[in-house]
Parts: sequence; structure tokens; C-alpha cells
Amino acid sequence: MKRTTTLLALVTALCSATAFAQTAAPSHDSMPGIKMDKPAAESDSPSTAAFQAADHSMMSGMSNIQYTGDADRDFVAHMIPHHEGAVEMAKVELKYGKDAQLRKLAKDIIAAQDKEIAFMKKWLAAHPQK
Repeated sequence: MKRTTTLLALVTALCSATAFAQTAAPSHDSMPGIKMDKPAAESDSPSTAAFQAADHSMMSGMSNIQYTGDADRDFVAHMIPHHEGAVEMAKVELKYGKDAQLRKLAKDIIAAQDKEIAFMKKWLAAHPQK
């Protein structure tokens, strides 16, 4: 019984810690699951290094944009590097991935995101900051 109680306490503590970590406010320089402070190690695979480079580029692009107070403009300005990051990740999948379904998904992501990026850049150009 004591062992079951101890195990239950451990599981409860782990669940609480996980819930807290998931609800804690993320920093401006990171997204959950993306560690920006860890450079690619020599032992990392080429795909891992490529994904890390795409993550870093996306997060840098998003964090270097100043908020204007205009929700439409801020949304578009931040979504452009986010979508560009998705395109880069899809390209990594095409270069290193083997699964046919995921490779098709990557191609679809590139096509869709490229269209959306073009639309957002055009929108920004047509709506200069006031």
C-alpha cells in the first residue's frame, strides 16, 4: 500500500509540474517545444540542424518585429516569418524525409504558405503604417 501511495504521489507531482509548465507564459523568444538556446551539436543529424536553423530564423524574424498597436498589421507582420518558417521546415522534410504522405503534406504546405506569404506582403504594402 505504501508503494502505491508513493507512486500515486509521484504521478500527481509530475502531472502538476507538467500542467504548470504548459500554462506558464512563454518568453518572447521561444515557442513551446522549441529550444532557442541550444545550438546544433556535432552529433545532431543534418535534418536536426536544418530544423534548428529554420526554428531560429522563424523566431528571430518574429521577435524582431515591433508591435504597432494595429492588430491587423501586427498579425500580418508576425505571420510572415511564421509562415516562412513553416516553408523552411517543409523543405527540410522534402530533403530528408522518407514518408510519402508527409512529403506530400510538405509540398502542400509550401504551395499554400507561399501564396499566403505573397498575400500578406501585398497587404502590408497596400496598408502603410500610420
